[in-house]
Amino acid sequence: MQREKFSSRLGFLLISAGCAVGLGNVWRFPFITGQYGGAAFVLIYLFFLIILGLPIMVMEFSVGRASQKSAALSFDVLEPKGSKWHLYKYFAILGNYLLMMFYTTIGGWMLIYFLKTVKGDFAGQTPQQVEAAFGALTANPWLMLLFMLIVVTIGFFVCSFGLQKGVEKVSKVMMCSLFIIMLVLVVRAVTLPGAAEGLKFYLLPDFNKIVENGIGNTIFAAMGQAFFTLSLGIGAIAIFGSYIGKDQALTGESINVTLLDTLVAIIAGLIIFPSCFAFNVKPDSGPNLIFITLPNIFNAMPGGRIWGSLFFIFMAFAALTTIIAVFENIIAMSTELTGCSRKKAVLINGILIALLSIPCVLGFNAWSGFHPLGAGSNIMDLEDFIVSNNLLPLGSLVYLLFCVSKYGWGWKNFTTEANTGKGVRFPKWIRVYVTYILPLIVLVIFVQGYLAKFFPSLFHS
Repeated sequence: MQREKFSSRLGFLLISAGCAVGLGNVWRFPFITGQYGGAAFVLIYLFFLIILGLPIMVMEFSVGRASQKSAALSFDVLEPKGSKWHLYKYFAILGNYLLMMFYTTIGGWMLIYFLKTVKGDFAGQTPQQVEAAFGALTANPWLMLLFMLIVVTIGFFVCSFGLQKGVEKVSKVMMCSLFIIMLVLVVRAVTLPGAAEGLKFYLLPDFNKIVENGIGNTIFAAMGQAFFTLSLGIGAIAIFGSYIGKDQALTGESINVTLLDTLVAIIAGLIIFPSCFAFNVKPDSGPNLIFITLPNIFNAMPGGRIWGSLFFIFMAFAALTTIIAVFENIIAMSTELTGCSRKKAVLINGILIALLSIPCVLGFNAWSGFHPLGAGSNIMDLEDFIVSNNLLPLGSLVYLLFCVSKYGWGWKNFTTEANTGKGVRFPKWIRVYVTYILPLIVLVIFVQGYLAKFFPSLFHS
């Protein structure tokens, strides 16, 4: 059967970026940046993005394009006879399902908050009432379940139309809308009275902050964020490599995707910091920033309902582009492994993901007594920990070693594929670094993730 291809290079770039652009760009990046000294941290982050994320992205795209398969079969096609690289497919498949088991719930939250803001539910509420509203949402399993199902349905409905007519068409519209909405919000944020302080904090490097936090901690935070922002390691990016032609070299394409991903993170900071400083609010992290801090800020802003609605539709698009991209990967894996039709894969996986997403929903209410990672943790934390702290770093290590080791696909095969087409080449001189140093860095990130999770006192003096 002929493999479907993207209709345009723009489609490929926007969808790959859509997969990489997740909620971490918006709720984690600004907070970590604020914590570790604003612009000084951004510079260190960009350095690590280039030396950590980029080479692995080129490798993942190359494995996808050379094999013309998803992670379910790409190693089977490319590995040397008798080797066992293909066993990784089970972890890649697990990673995609696990990611969607909690991401669909967060996508549902974004839609709920978009509707709440449009309806004016937060208008005139005190900060305490806004905070209570998020607590009321997570305590309501039926509402969360309904919106999780809506998100799953939207995602698989889009994928049922195929790559060009569904995934590519919708992702292009969503990504372009996302950039337009973000730029409108930036203009609003930077023109607020008092926004200049926020811009100064965000854009002027303060190297004292790095010293205060500890240089080691700052470097780890930058490495971690650079590593996780691109969603590498579970084949979610490789699938789009398998859908593109051979006319462009893959290093240049990876640079473009990385730039788009970084642009979204940096623009998010331009919305969040000026707004927080204008209203004397500390930029928080995680759900608090999105569902408590920002609704309070929109409340205080003239025309806040409009700005808030725009912000939450932008967040919904950021979540949905990732969800659609990963669903596409799951469908490709299913059709390759079983030989079933796309329609059948959509139907079965739609039901499966809906059922698998229920524990995350219940983890906030009916099963809130279950603390898998210690006090205060829930099922979403566990699922996120398995994906982010285990499958992404270890999966990246598999792709990395597969491409550089003579026991895997090998350096020559990898660079030949990466450099096929016009554009930026994968440099030969980098071979020693990606073979011997980069795998160690990835291992350090993996170990550090465990230490930070279970021995946090090591990182806070």
